[in-house]
Amino acid sequence: MTSLPTSTTKKLGLVIDLDTCVGCQACVTNCKEWNTGGHMAPLTDIEPYGAEPDGVWFNRVHTFEHTADGCGRTVHFPRSCLHCETPACVTVCPTGASYKRTSDGIVLVDEDKCIGCKLCSWACPYGAREFDTQVGVMKKCTLCVDRIYNDNLPEIDRVPACVAACPAGARHFGDLGDPQSPVSKLVEEREGVALMPELGYAPTNRYLPPRKKQAAVPAPAPARHEPDASESGFFAWVDKMLSR
Repeated sequence: MTSLPTSTTKKLGLVIDLDTCVGCQACVTNCKEWNTGGHMAPLTDIEPYGAEPDGVWFNRVHTFEHTADGCGRTVHFPRSCLHCETPACVTVCPTGASYKRTSDGIVLVDEDKCIGCKLCSWACPYGAREFDTQVGVMKKCTLCVDRIYNDNLPEIDRVPACVAACPAGARHFGDLGDPQSPVSKLVEEREGVALMPELGYAPTNRYLPPRKKQAAVPAPAPARHEPDASESGFFAWVDKMLSR
């Protein structure tokens, strides 16, 4: 069994705005592209253009139709590793391959130690673990550790690939352990929530709920034009007809 750090210096994670996400899959494809050559490379693809494509994806977006108070809306729900404070995937690992970093709270997999037993995938209630059948090891979201600490990149680009690609600005990255960080303030302002907190794994990532829809304000009726008493003839009749 793998032990967890008693505390972490930071709690790096994602904040995802469900009100803004448009389900475009840009985060999914950029995550796949970057990590195919990144820390957990390669990310296997099996028959990507066949009848039954399969492979490893660190980020997936699910789409649901939701109805509340008589109003319907489409909600796009991105899902990846939540980098829990007490991740079950780590504590069940028999070899120490799954571990949580003390410096930033990121949960990673050491492929050299992984034996592909899949215990971590069975323990994770969020379905965030991916088994690479061609390599025989478990893989998962790394928060793009090879980007966020890469001094060769401009500072603006030192964010996870999914955050960098989002055209709607629905994804945010930062230290959720710092109450003064922009992401922590955003969570407080929008009442962000953790996913299934009742399970006790204390996920770091937060979701910002969709805003309530405001009732549409009816447009004011156009002002009626009353013809002057002096108006007569054809144009007066036209004006009267159009004013009905």
